[in-house]
Amino acid sequence: MNRKSIASWCLYDFANSIYVAVVPATIWAAYYANVIVGNDQGQGDLWWGRVVSSTMLFVAVTSPVLGAIADYAGVRKRLLILYTVAAVSGTCLLATISPGMALAGFALSLLANIGLEGSMVFYTASLPELAPPHYRGRVSGWGFGVGYAGSLLGLLVALPLVGRELYGVTFIVTGVGFALFALPAFFWLPPDAPARLSVPQAALGGMRETWRTFREILRTRELRWFLLAYFLYIDGVNTVIYFSSIFAAKTLGFPMTRLIVLYAVVQVSALAGAFLWAKPTDRLGPKKIVLMMLGQWVVVVTATYFVQTQAQFFVVAVLGGSALGAIQAASRAFMSTLIPPGREGEFFGFYALSGKSASILGPLVFGTVSAATGGNQRLAILSVLAFLVAGFLLLLKVNAGRPINAPAAPASS
Repeated sequence: MNRKSIASWCLYDFANSIYVAVVPATIWAAYYANVIVGNDQGQGDLWWGRVVSSTMLFVAVTSPVLGAIADYAGVRKRLLILYTVAAVSGTCLLATISPGMALAGFALSLLANIGLEGSMVFYTASLPELAPPHYRGRVSGWGFGVGYAGSLLGLLVALPLVGRELYGVTFIVTGVGFALFALPAFFWLPPDAPARLSVPQAALGGMRETWRTFREILRTRELRWFLLAYFLYIDGVNTVIYFSSIFAAKTLGFPMTRLIVLYAVVQVSALAGAFLWAKPTDRLGPKKIVLMMLGQWVVVVTATYFVQTQAQFFVVAVLGGSALGAIQAASRAFMSTLIPPGREGEFFGFYALSGKSASILGPLVFGTVSAATGGNQRLAILSVLAFLVAGFLLLLKVNAGRPINAPAAPASS
């Protein structure tokens, strides 16, 4: 293993986490919806919902094709650099947006978000080249932990700037930080492999492989029901995440500086939740843990509807954060129990595609409900319950996800 390559891979997680913490998770999301667009009547929610849904739709549609092009046409590293440059450029250009520039803000948000989400396809695909199978879990965990450190650094740097209302400077510094810590990956990740197919041939092969995997999933009962359940409940979870800072700022009057503190606390609680539920996931089985976390998310969403003070929302946010890390980890473990041996990359690729696709509908529903009710974010957040409850009920139909040492369920179709 090349330690320099592994370190640069982890640093890329650090880099993109700076962006995520500042732009889509807290400051830019709330600033765009509430200040750039204006959110008195829910129009800011509607526009931000369009940003998120359009981003995920683009990435979901293009990632199978681009993933195949990256692998077979030998351009993975070049695509990683291209998408990173798009994200960094879009982030820095956010400094040029002023109140009333909703369409320009939408376009730059889309550029930055697509750059980030697209880059993750090629970043993740680099892991098998960096470490042998028995070491990849550790390397992945290092990236995960370093990413949380990146989020906290981004927020700490942004805090004094936002306190002085230097939003333009905040976005430029965020973009520069993303670029700076991404540079080692550009130099030290493994070079692109020689091309095995032309770009058109690789693109066609990617579409065929995705279609073949999709048809096989449709023929396999447990996979079919699990992925449908996952598609619905993770859409609900992601929608809450995408709109939590906007809700806190508009409905509860959180100042930007307190939003930063809130997100930092949620990050810590998510990390704690992932570790806290790791062993119970093996002992009780991932299905029980996912169901329990969905029950916790229903409580979080319902409590958010009723919450009246910022202190109450801090408690609710910590409860949601602790369930966030756990449901993500347990869902991935659940999926791993359903994949035929030797086909992990293929099926996890479709799992990732499902996760991206699942972030299209929920944000649109939230934004539409908010705009249709004159900016009532409480009703909008309550609409998310439909996704969580539907996912919960469908997951009950999945005859899998038992503890590892339990007898396996017979295969069915």
